[in-house]
Amino acid sequence: MEHQKFIVPHAATITKADRQRLNENKSAILWYTGLSGSGKSTLANKVEEKLFEMGLHTYVLDGDNIRMGLNKGLGFTAEDRTENIRRIGEVAKLFVDAGVLVSTAFISPYTADRDMVRSIVEKGEFIEVLVDCPLEICEKRDVKGLYEKARAGIIPNFTGISAPYEAPVNPELVVKTGEMTLEESAQQVIDYLVANNYINN
Repeated sequence: MEHQKFIVPHAATITKADRQRLNENKSAILWYTGLSGSGKSTLANKVEEKLFEMGLHTYVLDGDNIRMGLNKGLGFTAEDRTENIRRIGEVAKLFVDAGVLVSTAFISPYTADRDMVRSIVEKGEFIEVLVDCPLEICEKRDVKGLYEKARAGIIPNFTGISAPYEAPVNPELVVKTGEMTLEESAQQVIDYLVANNYINN
C-alpha cells in the first residue's frame, strides 16, 4: 500500500531478550488447534494456571473472546477465518516480544494460516499443539448445541461438518484429550516446555 512507505518501525531500547531474562523464561506461542469441543480453551486455561503457579508470565488469547472485540466484525468464511488468524498471530507476536508465554485457543482450520503465523516469529517461538479429539466425542461435549445446528444447516461454514479442518501433519505436540484427563493433558504440555528449555521445572 502507498502509505506503508511512510511507516518506520521504532527500535525499542529494551529487547525481547531483556524481557525474557527478567521473566526467567523463554517466550513463545502455544498454538492450540483442533475441532470445536476438542478442549482447546479448557486445556489452554489449565496450562495457564500451572504456569502462573510457577510464577511465569503467561496469557491466553481465546477464539470466542477475541471475536467479541478485536475481531468482532469477522464471520466464518474462509477469507474471514484467514484474517482472524492473521490478526491473532500479530497480537501473539507482540506477546512473545513482551517475554510472555502466550496461548492461543482457535480452531484455525487451515494449514496455510497456521504456517503464516509460524513464519512471523523466530524459530522455536511457535509451538503447534494439536488438540486431538474424535468428532463423535466433540459432539457429545457440545453444550452449546453447535454441532446439532450445523448438521441442521442452521450454522453454515462449521468446521468438521460443512467446512474442512486441515489437521497439522507435524505439530510440536499432540494432546489426545479424548483419552486423557485434563490434568494429564495439561501436564503433557508443561513437560514439553520443561524438556525443551522454555521453562525451568
